[in-house]
Parts: sequence; structure tokens; C-alpha cells
Amino acid sequence: MVKHFLLFYEAGPDYLERRPEFRAEHLTYAWEAADRGELLAGGPYTDPVDGAVLLFVGDDRSVAEEFASGDPYVANGLVARWHVREWNTVVGEFAASPLYPADVQA
Repeated sequence: MVKHFLLFYEAGPDYLERRPEFRAEHLTYAWEAADRGELLAGGPYTDPVDGAVLLFVGDDRSVAEEFASGDPYVANGLVARWHVREWNTVVGEFAASPLYPADVQA
């Protein structure tokens, strides 16, 4: 069964200053995960740019954990903390566990 996982990044205090040095390497790494079908979408928060969220698909949370472990942003200390949460998607074209009104009992 396909599951969705959210990887949350909390940026370190010097994230914006240091990001240009590692950005191309990080983006290459992320696009490789997307090309493998593991990473569906990801990007930084805006206003303020103080973290990011990445959406993964896989059998278990290790797909997101392994990404974080190898991410140049994490390896080089741009990310202060990260964590993974399973996300039970129930609505939308890509929902892992579609749930329709007719499926709900009153």
C-alpha cells in the first residue's frame, strides 16, 4: 500500500546566508529522488524562509528518513532539526487512502 510522508526541516540560524553554497547540490539530490518517484513535491516556507516541507511516497517512513540523512543541507548543518510524519491523504487525485462521502457512516 502506498503511503505519504512529510519531511519537515527547521532551518539553522545561518540558513539563508549559507544556502547558495549548497543549493545546486541539494537540488540535484532532490530531483534525483523525484525522478525515482520518491519525492512528489518539496520546497521552503516563505515569509519567513525558516524551514521546508517535502512530500514523499513509499512503503514506510524510511524513504523520507534516508533522504534527510543524505541531504547536503542536513549534512552541512543548514538544517537545525528535521522530523518525519506519516500523512493519511484521503482527498484528491493522489490520495493514498481515498475516502468519499458515501464511505462515511452517519
